Amino acid sequence: MANGWTAERRARQAELIRQWKPWESSSGPKTEEGKSRSARNAYRGGMRAMLRELARALQAQREAVKRVSK
Repeated sequence: MANGWTAERRARQAELIRQWKPWESSSGPKTEEGKSRSARNAYRGGMRAMLRELARALQAQREAVKRVSK
């Protein structure tokens, strides 16, 4: 293979990873920035993300208009 991994090596690595089970010790993001970033993983580049961002911008604009008009 171009990257040096033979089918046997790939199978052995897959088996080792299944034995180690690194996903069982994963604790997820700790910081607010990390949590925010991981929460957006499913929306990256989609229409839903665009609409959500637009809704936030409109809400901020409404709040700004309310503050100015008081």
